[in-house]
Amino acid sequence: MKKKKAGFDFLVIYLVLILCSAFLISGCGSQPLSGREAGVLGGAALGSGLGAIVGHKVGSTGAGIAIGGGAGALAGGLIGNESDKTSARQSEQDERLRRQEEELQRQRRELEELRRQRGDDFRRNEPYRPY
Repeated sequence: MKKKKAGFDFLVIYLVLILCSAFLISGCGSQPLSGREAGVLGGAALGSGLGAIVGHKVGSTGAGIAIGGGAGALAGGLIGNESDKTSARQSEQDERLRRQEEELQRQRRELEELRRQRGDDFRRNEPYRPY
């Protein structure tokens, strides 16, 4: 039966904790996290937790944490990136809609001004008849 290298597992856990702490501390005082960044952190945390559980069951907790954290970070980053893209598309669509509404209002004002200048008494529900 092989003897477990408990010192190595603790070293890996210690290094992972230092890296996670460095990521968290570096985020302090900066802009809010994007969807991608939040996805990477959340995925890494969730993956590390699941990796620790699976790694413990198979006898290598440190490797499980490292592999699970990496896979979780990758998956979380991909999901967060798609979320950012969707938000950007929605913002662009909202801006186009706002500009169209402004143009519509401008055209309505222009029509009303033209009607006043001509002195015509158009009824709103009556269809336009040029002859």
